[in-house]
Amino acid sequence: MLPAPSPVALHPRRSSSVLLSVFLMTIALMGIVWWPLLRDYLAAFNPAYPWWAQVDLLLLGIFAAMTILVMTGADVRADARLAIVGLIGGLMIESWGTQTRLWSYYTNERPPLWILPAWPIATLAIDRMIRALKAWAPGGRFRMYRAAQLIVLGGFLALMLAFVWPTRAQPSTLAALALCAVLMVATSDPRTQLLTFAAGAGLGYFLELWGTTRGCWMYYTGETPPVFAVLAHGMAAVAFWRGLEVMNGGTAWIAGAARQLRWRTVPLWTPATASRPSLESPARRATTAPDNLP
Repeated sequence: MLPAPSPVALHPRRSSSVLLSVFLMTIALMGIVWWPLLRDYLAAFNPAYPWWAQVDLLLLGIFAAMTILVMTGADVRADARLAIVGLIGGLMIESWGTQTRLWSYYTNERPPLWILPAWPIATLAIDRMIRALKAWAPGGRFRMYRAAQLIVLGGFLALMLAFVWPTRAQPSTLAALALCAVLMVATSDPRTQLLTFAAGAGLGYFLELWGTTRGCWMYYTGETPPVFAVLAHGMAAVAFWRGLEVMNGGTAWIAGAARQLRWRTVPLWTPATASRPSLESPARRATTAPDNLP
């Protein structure tokens, strides 16, 4: 008889199933909320032309690739934290960009809520790409990675400054520039940061190519897409990676503080301890007994 599979062996498969279910539910929810737009898109199909010539193969390819990446090496607990960071970070980025008019969506929403679920999905896919790049890129060589990281991120910061220059007076733009500068300088792992930037920019190219060429969103420069937008996905991935580190560190600190608080609040004396029998030996009690007792 074959031995029963252990729960540990089934855990990755179970986590992948949970993530796949959440992923499909998110897509279904987006389709329900934006059914009028989806209906208009489906109505644009012309039976006189081949169906494969009217299907958005780039969009299907992007979602297929991200689905495979997200299902690879899934861990529900760790991925949930990363997805939360991606969702919050995506909301902040979309709010900044649409409010300052650096880019806009065809619905004129600032920002549109339907685009937000794409951020945690892309964040999880980038996480899997980082794992693959780490297996390929050699370890060590701190100085080499540090120099490359400063050159790449410094170049992006200069490109970002030129791109956002029309909105330089906006507090949100100044905060974004300051955050990117801090992320570039304050790092103890330039290798991971560089690989994270590369993975984010790699996926970001296809996302931006689809969105700008389909008219889903557009930048004030009219480029399809601008180089800054592609590389900005890499910097966003770096920010999310650091945000996850902060979340994990904060969670560990809160758990440690809670344990310390529990230990300090344990009562040193209770009525139960007062009624416990004495552990003193009979001989010791006899020698310490009063003399007036018989």
